[in-house]
Amino acid sequence: MNSIQHPKVVVLISGNGSNLQAIIDASQHDLPIEIAAVISNRPDVHGLQRASSADIETAVLDHQAFADRTSYDQALIELIDRYQPELVVLAGFMRILTTPFVRHYAGRLLNVHPSLLPKYTGLHTHKRALEAGEQLHGVSVHFVTEELDGGPLIAQAQVSVLPEDDPQSLAVRVLEKEHQLYPLVVGWYAQKRLHLNQSGEVILDNEKLLQPVVFAPQDPIR
Repeated sequence: MNSIQHPKVVVLISGNGSNLQAIIDASQHDLPIEIAAVISNRPDVHGLQRASSADIETAVLDHQAFADRTSYDQALIELIDRYQPELVVLAGFMRILTTPFVRHYAGRLLNVHPSLLPKYTGLHTHKRALEAGEQLHGVSVHFVTEELDGGPLIAQAQVSVLPEDDPQSLAVRVLEKEHQLYPLVVGWYAQKRLHLNQSGEVILDNEKLLQPVVFAPQDPIR
């Protein structure tokens, strides 16, 4: 019987849960985490089925049942903390988080965003990158702070923009990179290689990151 205690992780979702699936798959192989729960702000989304199929506990906390963001986020904190996670992972959680929530999980809250931040925060990133004539697009993983999509960057994976690309084709290739990069970074955290210090600086393998770890389009992500 395996007695090794892996760090507990809670994953927050709002929809399909493809990044959740990538993390589940990795956790069943070489990613040293225990997914304690998957929580959705929307009922009946496919991500909940993915978690249930992997025998992971699920919960729904419907934001529509709350009067405002503050009351919702307080209830969400109380729900998450029942599982005592070391890390909270946002995997397509389509909510703007309040300051009290972000501060409560400071240094242990990760997000993945489909652009090479600081470019293209917010929505419609692929369309905006194409309209700007970018030659490189991609995905970023970062610690979450009070600034939307503005927390300290950890790692990025680049995708070459092809002449024939439209937002849909570009999105497919970016999502493939998300599925590789996010479990990798979660693993760094679980292995205690990665943390955010009290000055808000990203520390990886005992070195301060002056810029994110960048994987070029042809680089293997590992």
